[in-house]
Amino acid sequence: MADEIAFTLPEALRAQKHLRDALGLGEERFPVPAFINMVSDEIEQLRNAGRTDCEIVALVTESSGHVLAEADIARYYTPVEDRHSNEH
Repeated sequence: MADEIAFTLPEALRAQKHLRDALGLGEERFPVPAFINMVSDEIEQLRNAGRTDCEIVALVTESSGHVLAEADIARYYTPVEDRHSNEH
């Protein structure tokens, strides 16, 4: 049954926030390297669709309000072969 369940991103974030609230923990924050690692799948797909790292930075800034450097994308991007090493 658990294999049939799939969480949307908003559902997963709501559940995580609820669990953190139950523990009395504050909001989780992601430093730039961790954030870029987390969205490396999307960066790869955007690059494959012809988007530049400059355009990707603009999308992140537009959606989050955080201004990254284009060099941050190149520096912290995790290549596909290194991304899912812990998955079975």
